[in-house]
Order: sequence, then structure tokens, then C-alpha cells
Amino acid sequence: MEFTTGGRLEVRITAADTGKRVSVRRLSSSGTPGSVYTDTVGVLTSWDDGVLSITRKSGETVRIDESTLVAGKVVPAAPARRRGPAASFEELAPVLARAWQPVESEPLGEWTLRAAAGFTRRANSVLPLGDPGLPLPDALSCVRDWYAARGLPAYIQAATGAEGTQERLCADLELAGWEREVSVEVRIAALAPIGDLDADVSRVRLDRAVDEPWLSRYQRSVTPGEHVLKVLNSGPSVWFATVPGDGAVPAAIGRCVVDGRWAGFMAVEVDPALRRQGLATAVMTALARRALDEGASAAWLQVEADNDGARALYEGQGFATHHSYHHFRSR
Repeated sequence: MEFTTGGRLEVRITAADTGKRVSVRRLSSSGTPGSVYTDTVGVLTSWDDGVLSITRKSGETVRIDESTLVAGKVVPAAPARRRGPAASFEELAPVLARAWQPVESEPLGEWTLRAAAGFTRRANSVLPLGDPGLPLPDALSCVRDWYAARGLPAYIQAATGAEGTQERLCADLELAGWEREVSVEVRIAALAPIGDLDADVSRVRLDRAVDEPWLSRYQRSVTPGEHVLKVLNSGPSVWFATVPGDGAVPAAIGRCVVDGRWAGFMAVEVDPALRRQGLATAVMTALARRALDEGASAAWLQVEADNDGARALYEGQGFATHHSYHHFRSR
């Protein structure tokens, strides 16, 4: 990173740059001359009482004593993408939400409170796409009350890592005592190459609605109920893929939701005894071809940040990280 002007390190940011993406260099924790520098890149979410808060794209907030700063500058809101379809967070976030809809929802200003009897955090968390119409402490109180009335923990889903994401909200939630529990990468790719993968799709059956065999492979700890079926069957154009197994339980399954130019892939699961045989690729290829037939051209999926096996599979299929989101839980 280049911080110099005329060969000198300079701090070229102030508190007025709060909300912008910055890159700073500071002395290491020893704080002594000649010590190693540490660089931090992220959104400057606050600068109060001599302390900077910078939220990285991972969702982690770093607090820095301004006395340790040796350089700093404003940098572009997001790095240029080298592959995959162009997409803004404002376009993609509603697409993701429509693919996994709750049983009930209620607006709070421009936030959406979502519930589905506790089935998945995504369907039981606040989607904060805008202003709640209240001061944040009051909005958080309303959120807690709404979920408590349904016997559910209060979660807020907030995003980081792309232009227009919610680093400031993440930092504010941490300061308010909300705990980040799970982080998920949202990845995107061109759809056609997935449909062109060399995969045996002859065994893959596609259906419009979820059925009992499909559910028997999907997250076996889940007890099927109307709330589960409503979430799984929700979306503009939903497809379920099944690869039959030797018995009643399928060898592999998957789900795809087509929404305009986007095809979202979810619930791709394979019998552990049959992994590394190309079944996940076959499921995704069959679903991609159907989505292409419906006019989609771009793909997205979500993968937990610590799921190294799935991340490697999707990287091999051309998926690159667009942004991340994090579920914050009220303590």
C-alpha cells in the first residue's frame, strides 16, 4: 500500500471520513519506534475519543488508538471485480431474500422482521435494507420484543465487504452488545459455465415441489412441518433436484431458485459415503441448465466461511465472493 507523499508517510484521513473505506497503517502493539507496522483496510465506522473503529469485510471490527497511526488514506469503496457478473449489493440482497422467504414478516421502517418458527437463521432474522425509521436503540428494542413474542431469539442479518453494505450497522450492533454468531460468504458466477460442466446428469430428477424423499436427505435433524415446507417452496421459480440412492433416501439433492437473471443454488447435499463422485456437480449442472432455459445468466450461492470443502468445490466452478453477511444475536 502506498501512503507516502514526497517519500513521507502521512495520515490523510479525519473523523469526517467516517463511513468511507480506508486503509491505515499503525505501529504494532508495542508502540515503540522501529516496531513492525500493521495495516488495516475496511470501513471507518467511528472515530471518537481518540479511537478509530474500522470494520473489515469479514465483519470483524478493529479498534485503533489514533496515537499509533503513522499513515492513512481513503480508498475505493470496493476493489474491481476480475470475474463473474457485475452486481451491486442493492440488486443482490433482495434476490437472496426472495429465494428463502419467511412464514411471516413485518416492516420496521425499511427493515423487515422475518420469522418461520425458528427454521434457519435466514428466515428468522431482521433484513435491515435501509433506515428503521427509529433511533437505533429504539429499533433494537422493537426487534427484541417482536421475536420474544414469538419465542425466538432476536437476530439481525448485516452485510460487509461490498459497496453499499452495512459495516456501520455491524459496528453499532457490536457496541450495543449483539454477538456475531455465524458468517456466510455470498458468491457469484456466470451461469453458463456451470451448465457446461462435464457431469453425468442422467440420474438427476427435477421437480417443482419438495417431496418426502428429498426431505429425508435434507438436514436430517429437521422435523418437516408446514413452516419448513413454506420456506423451501418459496421463491419466484423453484426447482428441486434429486439423485436417487440405493434405498429410500436420495444419494444427493439440491435446490435452485430462478429470479430474473439470477439463479440461486441452495441445499446441495450428498450422502457422505458417496462424496467425491461428482454428484454435487451433477446436481448443480442439471439445475443450471434448467435455469438457463428460463433465461437466467448469473448464479449465486451462500457458503459458511469455515466450510472449506464447499468453498473449494465452488471456487472450482468459478464462484467468487461478492460480499459476506453476519447474523448478530441479542444477548
